[in-house]
Amino acid sequence: MDDLISKLAGLGVPGLVLIFVMGATGFAGAAALTTALAALGGPFGMLGGLAVLGILATLSTAVATYGVDTIAKNVVSEMIKSGRSKPNIITEINNFPLISNDLRARLRDFVQNA
Repeated sequence: MDDLISKLAGLGVPGLVLIFVMGATGFAGAAALTTALAALGGPFGMLGGLAVLGILATLSTAVATYGVDTIAKNVVSEMIKSGRSKPNIITEINNFPLISNDLRARLRDFVQNA
């Protein structure tokens, strides 16, 4: 068991996501892995699932390196540079369900002061 845990720890966030999705499939072994990758990949199947895990690895590394606030502010800056209106960006921030109210308020202030 310790060997398995050390291998999963090496995989980081993508490994945890894969384990949780595999557990949700209701299958065991290779069938669980295949089904989990296909579920993560959506219409792109198992290869899409591998791509999603790769993207998760990149994102988790970026969040660990720079922090959520910095990444969120850079994304908002790019939205402003691309010509999106400030009220539209604020509406998107208000409607996004996965961020804390504190981060939401900081992002709204950032948009208004940009």
